[in-house]
Amino acid sequence: MADQEEEELRMAIRMSMQQPSPPEPKRSKPWENAGVTAGTQEESPEAKNRKLQRELMAAAAEKRMMMAKNTKSSVAASAPAPALAPAPAPASAPTPMKTEKSVSVTKEEEETSSGLGEGVVDVWKEKDVNLGKELSEAEANNLFSMVFGSGVSRDILAQWTNQGIRFSSDPETSMGLVQHEGGPCGVLAAIQAFVLKYLIFYPDELGKVAPNMPQNLGSRRVSKSECVASNNFASLTEDGKARALVISMGEILFLCGSNKRAVIATLSVLGHGIVESEDSPKDEIIAKALEGLSIESASDLQKNLRVNTYTSQASALQRLEAMFPVFQSRMGAMLFLISALLSRGVDSVQADRDDPTLPLVTAPFGHASQEIVNLLLCGQAVPNVFDGRMDLGMCLKGIPTSVEVGFLTLLESLNFCKVGQYLKCPKWPIWVVGSESHYTVLFAIDTSVQDENELEKRESQIRKAFDVQDQSGGGGFISVEGFHQVLRETRINLPPEKLDHLCSTGFIVWSEFWQVLLDLDKSSGGLKDSTGLMGKKVFDLYHFNGIAKSVLNGSQVTSGGETPVQRPRLTKLKVSVPPRWTPEEFMAGAAVPSVSGGNDSSGKDAVEVAKPEPPQHAPLVDCIRTRWPRAICNWVGDPPSIV
Repeated sequence: MADQEEEELRMAIRMSMQQPSPPEPKRSKPWENAGVTAGTQEESPEAKNRKLQRELMAAAAEKRMMMAKNTKSSVAASAPAPALAPAPAPASAPTPMKTEKSVSVTKEEEETSSGLGEGVVDVWKEKDVNLGKELSEAEANNLFSMVFGSGVSRDILAQWTNQGIRFSSDPETSMGLVQHEGGPCGVLAAIQAFVLKYLIFYPDELGKVAPNMPQNLGSRRVSKSECVASNNFASLTEDGKARALVISMGEILFLCGSNKRAVIATLSVLGHGIVESEDSPKDEIIAKALEGLSIESASDLQKNLRVNTYTSQASALQRLEAMFPVFQSRMGAMLFLISALLSRGVDSVQADRDDPTLPLVTAPFGHASQEIVNLLLCGQAVPNVFDGRMDLGMCLKGIPTSVEVGFLTLLESLNFCKVGQYLKCPKWPIWVVGSESHYTVLFAIDTSVQDENELEKRESQIRKAFDVQDQSGGGGFISVEGFHQVLRETRINLPPEKLDHLCSTGFIVWSEFWQVLLDLDKSSGGLKDSTGLMGKKVFDLYHFNGIAKSVLNGSQVTSGGETPVQRPRLTKLKVSVPPRWTPEEFMAGAAVPSVSGGNDSSGKDAVEVAKPEPPQHAPLVDCIRTRWPRAICNWVGDPPSIV
């Protein structure tokens, strides 16, 4: 076998020596015709080097072909044996340059790497790249039918095949992903939420963190001082944003794969003739390669789609970083959606859904369904936003566990649904916001916006003690004996006349007890707040809408007047949340006395009467109030848009 291999390599070398090399670009004449006799011409060092390179390339190509044949033979011979994950390479050993291996979606193989970034060289320096496994006809049919259905229009397909995952070039919204087409906004908004998690709460770690970054970073609490300031969005580096995007995509894919695997989809056309040069950037090369490519049927999907499966986060992040220009291309949003669906598994996605006969991309406008958004946020394609499951004769599936970033929807303010606590109170103060036709993102740069204040905790404590004694099945009343137990546990000292009044009927109703607590001073265990400021929250929220809109604030002055700028929108909102027990006259805008920190000339506390700013309203405010009831919002300039 070795002798045969050596002979074939020698043959390859002889063939390379016999075949004349193709003419170099822009050479006027071959050296044989330059006025010198060929037989007397001595080869220049440059010519010798080119000849040697041809010989080495031919030998290396033949060697790779032989290794591929041997590998296939070995795999076929050992097919019945159970697959074992290869041992990781020693830390001190350098990782050899190699192309990514094809990995089946159904048969996972562990891949190791020495770090991130090497895949970029591997993929783009090789002219012909094995980009992965081709889907079978049945797999392609099931995937296309599940995503688009049978009667999808060309307009919807065009929306999903003409949307890349790219950051805004506008300095004020440079941390945001731009949407050019309607439809994929649900995918972009979910990715955006994870990207903001890293950009806001872990900006310093983006350049130095280990490949298993999502687990490392998500485990610790972040203080306000570590968060990026809102006016620093314009100062974010391109490398930092790209790193945050790659890690966010990897985290989502592993979330969909139950933290066991990530499937990464790409296109077969990118494996042929894609060679980077200094004169041709990757994005231009990819855009040219995608010219004329369309995905309009399951057969198109089978022909053009290639997938790899990764069980190592390091190798998955390396691959994502290598394929970063592909996800920036016009096929990026669809490729990422397919990657997420295959990471979960087509059968598992269908099992997650209440009605698997409907397409995931909804007609007639091609919007991402709630199942797609939930898949990217919690790892399961469940159709509902409540916590857990609900049995109404049939089992309805909701969000199974707590999440990193959450979800709010205008539909809840219209009483069409009820968002559960898992999505309403995520680990990080970042929410995808849904309207009837669009998805945007709401976020805070301070994690304390979700903390309960002292009086909210006190209310929760009292109510919990009351509910323990409630034997009415949730009717909201308890016995006199149980009431005295509540007073002892919560250290409430009621005046005798109030206590006698509440106990006079033989049972105590929560609503009457609550009114007494509102009139009882805090020093006696009550919740009385004569100023209306005790327990009040004031904080900032930011709203990002990635679809390019006219921004009147950022109008450009031209000779003909001001021209609105078309760009994504970032709006800062000042949010004031009065306590739930605040009197209604305060909510109506009554004057609110507030005690200043200094003293007046007579030595008495100076009291200022502050009139709250008139509340402003937009549909986004209704979404915010599903999270913070009766919130008052103000902003400068154009109202935030969720459409």
